[in-house]
Amino acid sequence: MENRVFFPQAALDQWIVEGTVDLADGELTILSEGRRYKLTEAVHVVREVSGAGDARELVGRVKTLATLQQLGAEIVESSMLLGDAAYDVEPGWVGAPVGSFAEHLGSGALARARKASGSSPDIFGPEPKTDEDLLAKFLERNL
Repeated sequence: MENRVFFPQAALDQWIVEGTVDLADGELTILSEGRRYKLTEAVHVVREVSGAGDARELVGRVKTLATLQQLGAEIVESSMLLGDAAYDVEPGWVGAPVGSFAEHLGSGALARARKASGSSPDIFGPEPKTDEDLLAKFLERNL
């Protein structure tokens, strides 16, 4: 199964303004790492709020808009209706890494991104060994 990560819209907006990520042609690039993610619009289902129950067990999950629309969901901003149930959702994007992590390291994108940042190498710490390491370090610095 492919690793995927949920990027909340509010966080993406902040990172774009701060210049820590770039968004172009449906791809998000973490500039300090040179790592790219193909984006698909999605929501994180936070809670069921109508009392109708969560028959489809969506609470706590991230689902693409296309998947939810196929189920008949109607989504407006941070609310979703599906049948008799109403949910609070967090809008955002699911990112799938472009290529494997080994390909990313082998491409030289990480080294080029770090060199382009002009920052001291000490700020980055040891080279990440996995996508999870890379994302954890990025989030430590940017949340």
